[in-house]
Amino acid sequence: MFRTRLLSGILLVILALITLISGGYVTFFVTAAISLIGMYELYRVFGIEKKAPGICGYLFAILYYGILLLKNAKGMIHGVMQDVWPTEWESDAILLLFVVFLVVLLAILVLSYPKYHAREVMSAFFGLFYVAVMLSYIYQIRMLAGGAFTVWLVFVCSWGCDTCAYCVGILFGRHKMAPVLSPKKSVEGGVGGIAGAALIGCLYALAINHWGGAGVDVLRFALIGAVGGVVSQIGDLAASAIKRNYEIKDYGTLIPGHGGIMDRFDSVIFTAPIIYFLAVML
Repeated sequence: MFRTRLLSGILLVILALITLISGGYVTFFVTAAISLIGMYELYRVFGIEKKAPGICGYLFAILYYGILLLKNAKGMIHGVMQDVWPTEWESDAILLLFVVFLVVLLAILVLSYPKYHAREVMSAFFGLFYVAVMLSYIYQIRMLAGGAFTVWLVFVCSWGCDTCAYCVGILFGRHKMAPVLSPKKSVEGGVGGIAGAALIGCLYALAINHWGGAGVDVLRFALIGAVGGVVSQIGDLAASAIKRNYEIKDYGTLIPGHGGIMDRFDSVIFTAPIIYFLAVML
């Protein structure tokens, strides 16, 4: 079991390196594929993975990623290289997409009544936003100026916090953070995870400044790491709460020894959008 988990982990790291270093279309298509697989896993838990609301969710996820692709596309317009998709259209297009998605889901509910329950419709809407939209910020961070460095903070915060929280919890954990939901997690471990994520963020900034000439602010990276550490733990517990509600151990079996996409990316889902907006603001 340990060997299988280790090999899967190594393959995940290699995939992450190829995806994030390459950027552009590689990051886009890998992120989109991971999002669709994650949606399928979540929809399977909700029991709608092959039903009309779920299929509708996949289609609108593809449309959403299409908007992101157009946002970053460039072409020759009047002999000058310009954005194909005007920036001011982006928010309106995404908002319209979600409005239309909700209308279509409600139309399915009404026209096929009583075949589907309202919770299935809401689960489809939730799944699109929770998985596809939140994970898409990995690609969006990568496309920012300096994104080649910043995007790694998503994983530094998520997986670094998880590792530090586990180690500190084992050594010093006394007070349960969520005794019913996750009995093994402690308050001390949570604090250690946040501090560890901040420290790793600081060390990462020093490393890329020294060897990569990034010129980033060390304290800002430490702050992003700390905030990301807080959010990643909420994401981890939220994913566990959903599994507890539906009485399942893992979301899937795609990654041997790790479960499914949702099991491996549960904290990343929450961390990615927070890192994006912190990077933009700071």
